[in-house]
Amino acid sequence: MSNYSQIIPIANKILKKYDLCNHCLGRLFSKQLHLSSNKLLGKKINKKSNSSQRCYVCKNLFENLDHFLKLMLDTSSNYSFKSFSLGIMIKPSIVDRDDFIRSQFKLKGIDSIKTDVTQELGKSFSRKTKKIFDPLNSEITFIVNLKDESCQLHSKSITISGRYVKSKRGFSQKQKSCDNCSGKGCRGCDFHGITEFNSVEGVISKLIFKKFGGTTAKFTWIGGEDKSSLVLGSGRPFFVKIQNPFKRNVKLPDVTIGSIRLHNLKFVSDSPKKSIKFTSKIRIKISTESQIHFSSLKKLKDLANHPVVIYEKSGKRSEKKIFQVASKINSENLFTLMLKAEGGLPIKRFVTGDDVTPGISKILDTPCICREFDFLDVQVQ
Repeated sequence: MSNYSQIIPIANKILKKYDLCNHCLGRLFSKQLHLSSNKLLGKKINKKSNSSQRCYVCKNLFENLDHFLKLMLDTSSNYSFKSFSLGIMIKPSIVDRDDFIRSQFKLKGIDSIKTDVTQELGKSFSRKTKKIFDPLNSEITFIVNLKDESCQLHSKSITISGRYVKSKRGFSQKQKSCDNCSGKGCRGCDFHGITEFNSVEGVISKLIFKKFGGTTAKFTWIGGEDKSSLVLGSGRPFFVKIQNPFKRNVKLPDVTIGSIRLHNLKFVSDSPKKSIKFTSKIRIKISTESQIHFSSLKKLKDLANHPVVIYEKSGKRSEKKIFQVASKINSENLFTLMLKAEGGLPIKRFVTGDDVTPGISKILDTPCICREFDFLDVQVQ
């Protein structure tokens, strides 16, 4: 009780000059006394509590917190979540008066009024909803503006990995961005960043928005293919980050949508920050200007012994390894090349020899054109 006795004279000095509510009065001393309830301490200290006077610091802000609690409840009604955090914005004049009191009476190591309001509102929301108040790792974050009485909510993004198989030609991997916002998200595209869903990205996005809600979906692809290419075998891996999802714990079964099959879908902590190394098994149909002979195709076996060097217009140079080579003649001027290669090999340029060394055209000593290429499997290393 000695500590309590020590604070009474200071508290009385403050109360002689300023009317304070129990919250603001108790907050000035609760840490010193190692107490958790500012309100109860304030009530104990302030024997002559006069409710008719407005609090000098907060102007009775704590009496109106139920209004902001309702705003939080209404804003979050469509979201599923287990934990939340809270940020508040209050009038600078309230902060100034709080600082003035603490400075005038040389009170140190005290929570600010902003901290107190945040904690009180957080506790109230937690009691009402049974959600966990977790300032460090929350699934949703409220920004409550006590100045203009508004409430904004940000839902933490979720990331899913999976694989897709594409069994029909004429289907692009990537979706064209919304013309109006260039993919950032606007009212015209319902904040999705895309207006059509006629690609692999579009199909996955449409499914995700249906299951999780949310605004934009950010994809990380493990390699890519032409619009005319098939993706077979176990499919191509991908990662997708969903911004501002409404739902979180949703089952992710395998699903087939038209010619796209999605499988191995699962939640992951984040999309990869660095490029992932992978290998692809590729089937390439190549036409030649001159008649092709089996003896000529034998030269392609040497591709497995040396890296393929790729030169970009930017001046960048890279190398890709080829691990396996097989070929067969389809007709006089058409053959099929089967490769297992390091991911990122530009297939069409590799065939024509356009800034790629060695190219198929040069090895066979005849102009070659890639008619189509398919991915039979993609394996992450």
